[in-house]
Amino acid sequence: MSFWEYLGDRRELLVFETWQHASMVFQTVLAALVIGVAAGIAVHRSERLATLATGAAGVAFTVPSLALLGLLITPLGLGVAPSVTALTLYSLLPIVRNTVVGLTGVDRTLVEAARGIGMTRAAVLLRIELPLAWPVILTGVRVATQLAMGVGAIAAYVSGPGLGEQIFSGLARLGGANALNMTLAGTLGIVLLALLFDGCFVVVGRLTTPRGIRD
Repeated sequence: MSFWEYLGDRRELLVFETWQHASMVFQTVLAALVIGVAAGIAVHRSERLATLATGAAGVAFTVPSLALLGLLITPLGLGVAPSVTALTLYSLLPIVRNTVVGLTGVDRTLVEAARGIGMTRAAVLLRIELPLAWPVILTGVRVATQLAMGVGAIAAYVSGPGLGEQIFSGLARLGGANALNMTLAGTLGIVLLALLFDGCFVVVGRLTTPRGIRD
């Protein structure tokens, strides 16, 4: 069976697994965005706390993905729960780090001027600091998404959803019928999803970045 015949024959399954993979990555990056930005806001004013937060996120990032997924089987079992947890942990580092870098890079004279005209700290954060830091934060989100997209394929090791099942099944059957087709279908599907997500983030960046600080 040729590759194109394989795609046509397994179309419904591949569409379903592609949707699963995209949904898993979107949910994990969204969770990491909320947690990471909140952590970055909480620690960015203290160099010691910022170092501690990025270091803690970095520790999880250095654990090999297969080892982390294996460790999560005992408390969370197989399937979606360990997959989403692992991907969220891996996505945290670039988001936390870029949030801290973005917020600390805001011109302090702007912040002081805003405080001088009576704006509260919360108002300064929401109306000045976060909008100015957003391009840097969004870059972290883009990096986190690409990481989650790739690690998501390995989630098939713990029966996670997505295109990783195609890759793992193909590699397990190397030399057999359709083994190469399965591996290629999963790999190319993930590559195309990564490009699609990144293109969406480019559009989001253009729509949400203040006009005055666009490139």
